[in-house]
Amino acid sequence: MAIRKAQVQRRIVSKDGHNNVHIDNVEGMVKLYLHDIWTTVVDMKWRYKLTLFASTFVMTWFIFGVIFYFIGMGNGDFEPGLKANHTACVVNVETLTGAFLFSLESQTTIGYGFRYISEECPLAIFTLVAQLVITGLAEIFVTGAFLAKLARPKKRAETIKFSRSAVVCRHGGKLCLMVRVANMRKSLLIQCQLTGKLLHSNVTEEGEKTQIHQSSVDFFMDSSGECPFLILPLAFYHVLDEHSPLAGLTAETLLTRDFELLVTLNATMESTAATCQSRTSYVPQEVLWGYEFKPVLFSTTGGRYVADFNFFEKVHPSNDVAFLGHNNAEKLKLEEDFKRE
Repeated sequence: MAIRKAQVQRRIVSKDGHNNVHIDNVEGMVKLYLHDIWTTVVDMKWRYKLTLFASTFVMTWFIFGVIFYFIGMGNGDFEPGLKANHTACVVNVETLTGAFLFSLESQTTIGYGFRYISEECPLAIFTLVAQLVITGLAEIFVTGAFLAKLARPKKRAETIKFSRSAVVCRHGGKLCLMVRVANMRKSLLIQCQLTGKLLHSNVTEEGEKTQIHQSSVDFFMDSSGECPFLILPLAFYHVLDEHSPLAGLTAETLLTRDFELLVTLNATMESTAATCQSRTSYVPQEVLWGYEFKPVLFSTTGGRYVADFNFFEKVHPSNDVAFLGHNNAEKLKLEEDFKRE
């Protein structure tokens, strides 16, 4: 049983929606990432992005400082015993440190006035113009990447909560698999649609075996697959009929099936009109046969509704007589192990 459980727990998508597939042995991976440098920078972790932000400024200050230093060196500004009529390219710059400070002051438009370019040195003027143009574009790129990462709806998707387990029970007279979804913020999610993919091994008519085959799993809420807005914890259901990829599933076969149910919620944020997506997955050990979700919505004496998330994950056995004979000891043991986890 322990070996079987280890096999089933292997996931493509984790419970918190992250991809568990490791990409390996890709030739020219660095080149591919550099070709799409914008996405690479936006997807960077914050610690790397902050390092890139700081190093972009420091490196451009230093590089152009070195260039100004070499321009002064080529103009003979650092030679001893200069003539009285000698005009320096960058006035009051005599060391590499001074050239670095001049580059910093020019790029940040501090302009202390102590160090400045003379009009007798066209190369230094051209270098200053090039520095302001190049560093301006770099600042736009890095700042845009910061804003793009901040504006991504990824963090909003983390406030969408899925039930840790799915249940199989009767709903509307039909055998259904149900999952519960909730919006943890007061701001509305509109045009919500829950879709599913069943990931399992499959053998084609030609005898070819595919390790991961994807089958669509349709989820509904009441009479449609889309709800106008997600303001209350809702239960979406999938009908286990002959058209379902889970057709023929029973309490006994559930123990031997090897699959992963990927559930995805697509919604639009009312505040920004940006779309967000949240995912989770369920393996057979997380599907409770013959159980129902406990009510999570209650009304108060003050006329308000309260969603009590202490009951969000709680389930209770179904009262349907069709499930009374299916709660065998092995299944109950698996369910108790899952609840303790």
